[in-house]
Amino acid sequence: IGKNPRLFKSGHHNGSFYKDLWETILAGNPWTGRLLNKRKNGALYTGESSISPVKDENGNVMNFVWISHDITKELELEKRVSQAQKMEAIGALAGGIAHDFNNLLFPIMGLSEMLMEDLPSGTLHYENAQGIFNAARRAGDLVNQILSFSRQSVHKKTPVMIQHILREVTKLARATIPSNIEIAQGIQNDCGLVMADPTQIHQIAMNLITNAYHAVEQDGGKILIKLTEIELKDDNLTGMMLKPGRYALMTISDTGHGIDPAIIGKIFEPYFTTKAQGKGTGLGLSVVYKIVTEHGGDILVSSEVDKGTTFSVYLPIMKEMALSLTPDTEMVCKTGTEKILLVDDDAAIVRLEKQVLESLGYMVEALTSSMEALHTFRARPDDFDVVISDMTMPNLTGDQLAEELISIKPSIPVIICTGFSNKMNKKRAAEIGVKGLLMKPITKSEIAHTLRKVLDDAKNSSQE
Repeated sequence: IGKNPRLFKSGHHNGSFYKDLWETILAGNPWTGRLLNKRKNGALYTGESSISPVKDENGNVMNFVWISHDITKELELEKRVSQAQKMEAIGALAGGIAHDFNNLLFPIMGLSEMLMEDLPSGTLHYENAQGIFNAARRAGDLVNQILSFSRQSVHKKTPVMIQHILREVTKLARATIPSNIEIAQGIQNDCGLVMADPTQIHQIAMNLITNAYHAVEQDGGKILIKLTEIELKDDNLTGMMLKPGRYALMTISDTGHGIDPAIIGKIFEPYFTTKAQGKGTGLGLSVVYKIVTEHGGDILVSSEVDKGTTFSVYLPIMKEMALSLTPDTEMVCKTGTEKILLVDDDAAIVRLEKQVLESLGYMVEALTSSMEALHTFRARPDDFDVVISDMTMPNLTGDQLAEELISIKPSIPVIICTGFSNKMNKKRAAEIGVKGLLMKPITKSEIAHTLRKVLDDAKNSSQE
């Protein structure tokens, strides 16, 4: 009472906005629009407003009637729906291009891998080929990251040394973050292995470091990246969704503006963000939380306004008995002498796959037509020990071809390769009798390991 309505001003509208408003209503005309104003407690809200002049009998403006409907929640819902539609569109786009994109990456990765085998280790040419191979693999990882937003990708967990990933991410961050911001690290070299998807661990680190950078971007500051192995017992598990045991503790700290205690409980909610327009989608921390919990871990945050923030990620260390394959034995390419029928409608991929398989000792008959492959197999079913087929092909798709081949010879093992397919997954493969499923781009060691496993399983089944 007795106050001027300007005390509700949010400070988000400029002078020209209010000038237009006052010129309209002082001229005796009603004004409608959206006003961002303060509540009594200082919180902001958006009102769908109308201001109408009230005139006396002579037509002079005496006062005004201001009616405002709070539409803050409606706008927030609109924003979330819009963000969801954007992510759905990205997922649909990624699904559409993933198959063709991974088909392009496959020969880049495969040929560079074969070059590395032919070149002396440590030479410039070997390092160049290794750079091509690593870039192609990372490009494939990026497709999977986009697909993960629409749950269209399959994440493969393997024993991971987080220290290697953190050093790689730190190197990448240092190349992109201005030099006035200090980046320090304290990474334990002998931290134990974690069963995880390497791409998702990379995503966790990158998201948290990006958030730390945004916190110190304006005024400068320091980012600290740490990794330690710790033992958690019952008495220090308060507030955590974890069991006692050994954990890799990844902490990303900054000396930035901190997080307001009033909102710190909301930061892991999807689409919640305090960043300026264009700085973030509000998905980063919710994605990090989802990945961490799916890996059996937990994430905590501590923050003090104007002093900084620390995110602590706990991931369970593998037990020694869980490590059935060492990195060295995993990379050994197993060989064989069996006869393979190879089918892919892309001539470049067929040529590469044939070269890879023959280098492993196998005999290969390669075709670029699924119909021709069916006719060939029907005429000579006993000439082949295994069939490797692409998924997306004209006339007969990989799953259709597999069903036809298995109906002719039920014991024939079939492996399907795909860059991306909504129709083919492990469940569908098992239903139609497909014994192996490989996602392009495929490394030589992956195809060698899968092929040998499928052939050995087929031999054991026939002996039984």
